[in-house]
Formats: sequence, structure tokens, C-alpha cells
Amino acid sequence: MNLHFLIIGISMLVISVLNILFSTATWYYVVIAVVWCTALQFALDGFLAIAINKMPDKWFGAENRFYHVTKRERALYKKLKVRLWKDKLWELGGLGGFSKKELKQPNNPEYIEKFIIECNKGVLVHRISYFIGFLAALTLRQPYCYTIAIPVAAVNLLVNALSTIVLRYNSPALIALYKRLQRRERKNQAST
Repeated sequence: MNLHFLIIGISMLVISVLNILFSTATWYYVVIAVVWCTALQFALDGFLAIAINKMPDKWFGAENRFYHVTKRERALYKKLKVRLWKDKLWELGGLGGFSKKELKQPNNPEYIEKFIIECNKGVLVHRISYFIGFLAALTLRQPYCYTIAIPVAAVNLLVNALSTIVLRYNSPALIALYKRLQRRERKNQAST
């Protein structure tokens, strides 16, 4: 089962059960509010992804220092054993026209560059989504904004953080491959 769905489903259940047990509202209001906030998270993330996908690719290239992954960060990802669980996350890049689930053309520098650009766009989407998810709290009245919307937004933050980690984990290997392919291409052009 997909790790995203598992986290989201269990969280929706726990948030609903706790709100029902502590009688914050009628059971049907709680269920509707939890589903509403969760759906709103998906919608906000989707609109954000569409907007960022429209941005120029040159802002997200391999040379952009904003997306540079430090040695310290790589060491953290190694400790988190990202390699073992990264493939269990949901990858929605295919909806935007470029799936990052697998490397389809590992010897094509243009393809690798596009892969890096798409990863960097994904990083920006997920980072902004950490915070934008809390807008759902504005759609519910008190105390439900605290007992339902903010917990749902916290789950959204966690899921987006996991996606960011996976994208950042893959980035150094992609950049190294891209640079290696560029050197080979320059070498081939110089020899002809």
C-alpha cells in the first residue's frame, strides 16, 4: 500500500475518532469537516503544483544553488534510510506530464536535465505546501479549526516533508549523472 494513503487514512481516522470521543461536534459534522479539510489540502497542493509547473524551467536547473543538497543533508538522509522507503511514496509528477517514478533515459543529458528541473519544481511545491495547508483552518469555526483543520494541516506538512526528502535524496545522484553525461558529450564533440 502507498505510504501517503496509509498516513492520510490513519490520520483522518484518528482525528475523527478523537473529535467524536471528546464530543467536539456531532459525528457527521466531524467526518464532513475532516474530509473537507483533507480534500482542501489536495486542492491547494494541486493548484500550487499547476502554478509552479508554469514557471520557467531555467529557474529550476541543476546549477541553481537554492536546490543544492549539502553533505550534512545527505548524511541525514542516509541515517533516515530514505533508500529503503522512498519508493513507497506516491509520485504524481505524471499528472503534470513528467513522471519521476523511474529513470527512463539514463544516457540522455536533456532527459536528465528535465528530471532535475521537475525534481526541483517538486521541492518548491512541497516546501510551500508545508505552510499553505494551514489555510484550511480559516474555513472552520472555533474550536474545529484547532481540533480538525490544524491536525489535518500537520499531517499535510508531514506528507509533504517526506516527499521533499525523497526528491532531495535523489538530487545529488541526478546532478552527478547529468554532469558526467555533459562531460562525455563535450568529449565526443571535441573528438569529431
